[in-house]
Amino acid sequence: MQPFFAQRFAKVEPSFIREILKVAVNPEVISFAGGLPNPAFFPNEELAVASARVLQNKGNGALQYSATEGFAPLREYIAERYFQQHGMRVSPDNILITNGSQQALDLLGKVLVDEGDKLIIEEPGYLGAIQALSVYQPEFQGVALNDDGLDLDELDTLLAQPDHARLLYGVTNFQNPTGLSYSRENRQAVAERLIKHNVLMIEDNPYGELRFEGEHLPPVAQLAPDNVVLMGSFSKVVVPSFRLGWMLVPDWLRQKVTIAKQAADLHTNGFVQQVLHAYLQENNLDDHIDRIRTVYGRQKIAMEKALLKHCPGIDFTRPEGGMFLWLKLPQHIDAMALFNLAIKENVAFVPGQPFYVRPDILNTARLSYAGADEATIEEGISRLGRVIRQVL
Repeated sequence: MQPFFAQRFAKVEPSFIREILKVAVNPEVISFAGGLPNPAFFPNEELAVASARVLQNKGNGALQYSATEGFAPLREYIAERYFQQHGMRVSPDNILITNGSQQALDLLGKVLVDEGDKLIIEEPGYLGAIQALSVYQPEFQGVALNDDGLDLDELDTLLAQPDHARLLYGVTNFQNPTGLSYSRENRQAVAERLIKHNVLMIEDNPYGELRFEGEHLPPVAQLAPDNVVLMGSFSKVVVPSFRLGWMLVPDWLRQKVTIAKQAADLHTNGFVQQVLHAYLQENNLDDHIDRIRTVYGRQKIAMEKALLKHCPGIDFTRPEGGMFLWLKLPQHIDAMALFNLAIKENVAFVPGQPFYVRPDILNTARLSYAGADEATIEEGISRLGRVIRQVL
């Protein structure tokens, strides 16, 4: 049946993380593999109240087709939040509600990427972005991610090419998979290069509100608004199953992505958008996020302490927020082989190789602390430490 498949799909791989999660479903396995929000913070009762209120107050109107751009009051809420948090004066007209950030990536790929186009991406980079954009067959160009953000020398080398990439993808806050963030200086330097070289950045920010250390920093979109599409999501701070994300697009791009959205699905679930908006009106989102941050912060510290105790000598990142930290193992250790041994000890993580567009780096791994309490983290890292010592 091979002749039926489009050529552009030939090299699109299944999600490596989704495949690993199938292995980690055993209740005896302590899993640090999934990038899943902690379900203890899903506001079940509040959403039930919001859902009933929407149906009671709006009736059949809440169940009708709705606008492609999204529920207007929800877009206004997002725009106002940008002003409250960053002083950004954003028009709701420039906000498009999507089926999670993942659909935003797909729409941008449709509109902006032709086969063979160069596309700069952090390395290691978000696996979901690599998968979504691979459908459109770009030539990925990796730029190393340092402790303070993109490696500017590597970026300059790529941008010095006469036919340099016109698109750059990055996660500026608590990056997936490393947990690293761009510094204030790095954001400014990236913004300057976007403007100078006429490059568009897709700035993905699903974790930005989950900061539990350090200072909140401005998005690159604030520094170069015409050269950045800023993506956001409610999945990490309310619930993931609603699949509600958005993108803030410059005026020159707005019509094209709206047309792409119309062609894809007409509009994102209108009822769910109204339920979420009702929840946001009736509850204090900042208080809710503070509870998440407090617990994630404790769990992150617990994982760092456990790694120092059970995996001495292993390098790892020290994120100031988000859900992940990143291990750099000794050069001779293959993280995939380590994973296979770890599963036998009933502990799971994500080997780092799939996060690279240059797949010859084998000695890294991603751990998520978001879904496990401190005692579980201690036990899981203890098991991982035993496996690492066996390999060493």
